[in-house]
Amino acid sequence: MDSFNKEIKKLATIATDMELSGSLRSNAIKSIGNIGTHEALLSLLELAANENLPPGDRKLALKQAERNIK
Repeated sequence: MDSFNKEIKKLATIATDMELSGSLRSNAIKSIGNIGTHEALLSLLELAANENLPPGDRKLALKQAERNIK
């Protein structure tokens, strides 16, 4: 597993940890968006589809995914 994939997994874990602050989760989502790889895009789409996340986090993940597609 390359370093980007490890980083994406760590950030996705942070993004889904409801015990962390909303700003920390948002920063993790934005960081995944900044990676810009296919794996990062898939991770963002998984976050956007995660019904356990607050709507704002899901919307941010989708926005980051859209940005990566463009």
